[in-house]
Amino acid sequence: MTNHGSITQRRVATNGIALNIAEQGSGPLVILLHGFPESWYSWRHQFEPIANAGFHVVAPDMRGYGKSDKPADISAYNQVEVVNDIIGLISALGHETAIVIGHDWGAPTAWSTALFHPDKVSAVGALSVPFSPRPEAPPLDTLKAIFKDMFFYQLYFQAPGVAEAELEQNVKQSLRKFYHMASGDIDIADFTPRPADADLLSDTPDPGKLGPWCSEEDLEFYTAEFSASGFRGPLNYYRNHNLTWQLTEGAPRQITQPAMFMAGQKDGVIMMAAEALKAMDKNVPNQVLHELIPDCGHWTQQEAPDAVNKGILKFLEQVS
Repeated sequence: MTNHGSITQRRVATNGIALNIAEQGSGPLVILLHGFPESWYSWRHQFEPIANAGFHVVAPDMRGYGKSDKPADISAYNQVEVVNDIIGLISALGHETAIVIGHDWGAPTAWSTALFHPDKVSAVGALSVPFSPRPEAPPLDTLKAIFKDMFFYQLYFQAPGVAEAELEQNVKQSLRKFYHMASGDIDIADFTPRPADADLLSDTPDPGKLGPWCSEEDLEFYTAEFSASGFRGPLNYYRNHNLTWQLTEGAPRQITQPAMFMAGQKDGVIMMAAEALKAMDKNVPNQVLHELIPDCGHWTQQEAPDAVNKGILKFLEQVS
């Protein structure tokens, strides 16, 4: 068990693997799910406010990340398995139910925990990625049709080993470029489409340092984590779009629990998911909170911790 201020860490067995969790506080369970390429640490600003409000707040390193187990098989990273990790965690931590909130990849996982396990997830929240019901066609096929002659990162991530080699060549520089590229510190309008055979980061300028939301010490933490764990597990999430689609045939199309959604106004995901955002009122009818944060990019809870904490606490007050 290791300490990070009042946050403690330990490994917990769930769904046939062990997840490293960071936790603080006691009371009803709030689980925070991180995205790509991050860590429990991306929620560092949320622990204390949520714990002080009377909750047991837990953020796992998702499977494939940090000090959590990293199954070798690519298909082990489909969303059904990832959701089962989180549902198993609820009872492993001695709770009957949880409020689950996710960011980036953690958002679809959070939505899916609520969708498939309404008895276990009493309320649900997401940052950055709005809820989308299961599409008619396999997602990768759709992406290939949309981006046939253009570079798109999720398609570049498909061939095992390719993105790993690029990202792992210089972990710190890769993370710095990637984090900067998706942050509110740059203007998305400046992006120009690139050819399909481009790589992820060669054309991306290295900012040298990140905005105040990610200090040199924060970047060092992430660099150490990914230098130890590599990028294979994290990238495998993208390689399971179609398998997850196959495994979830007949999925419910509406989230009925009380829900919250927050995103940065400068988040590129909001532009990509414009249709899903428009349909949220229909697909998630019980939204207690829906907020876009000005001047904030993709790394919502790190770039705008005060706004996010205020939103989460307001949400928790209304649903518990």
